[in-house]
Amino acid sequence: MSKAKRKLSPIALDRTIDYKDLALLRSFTTSYGKILARRVTRLTRNQQNRVKKAIKQARILGIFPFVPKKPI
Repeated sequence: MSKAKRKLSPIALDRTIDYKDLALLRSFTTSYGKILARRVTRLTRNQQNRVKKAIKQARILGIFPFVPKKPI
């Protein structure tokens, strides 16, 4: 039996995750504004924490909605 190949992370490991990159952050939220789980996004633990902090920071600053007006 062979081992299953591990799926690579959708973002490069050296890419900076910034609260101003709304296109990137939007890809890790549902259409209702919830943050997707790690098993869905296939991010590493460190990347998931950075994405989570960036989304929360963008929400507090008012540039990313807590709940969108219409589902995306």
